[in-house]
Amino acid sequence: VNVGCVPKKVMWNTAVHAEFIHDHADYGFETAGVKFNWRTIKEKRDAYVRRLNDIYESNVKKARIDIIRGYGKFTADPEPTVEVDGKKYTAPHILIATGGRPDVPSDSDIPGASLGMTSDGFFDLEDLPRRSVIIGAGYIAVEIAGILSTLGSKSSLLIRHDKV
Repeated sequence: VNVGCVPKKVMWNTAVHAEFIHDHADYGFETAGVKFNWRTIKEKRDAYVRRLNDIYESNVKKARIDIIRGYGKFTADPEPTVEVDGKKYTAPHILIATGGRPDVPSDSDIPGASLGMTSDGFFDLEDLPRRSVIIGAGYIAVEIAGILSTLGSKSSLLIRHDKV
């Protein structure tokens, strides 16, 4: 919800609108002077994600589900038990939503790696970059390259492969 599907779909839809505007003249529409403002969509997208987070948390509370934030570990207790920040929780079924974090290589492994960002950083961009290089050929890389390119960033997609 925060740096994946939902905000990416907002950005994808933004790019779709840009494509429609690009094609308007072919359908008889005069669209001279249309400008895109990255900061506007960023602010609206981020507000939308915050609103969704609030809705989800409210629904969880209404369902009388406890949210426990912290670092946890399973214990050796006979019943299924997780310890989080020194407090133990026991239940017949335990769901651990770990989330995920990208593994960023060090500069010693890949020189210049610290100059890049992960796909999560895409959502932190305050301005549309004039140029962008996206490394990878997975669907996230391809989608981000397409979004950036459509919105006006001169984009390159680097693929590690012998043949295209």
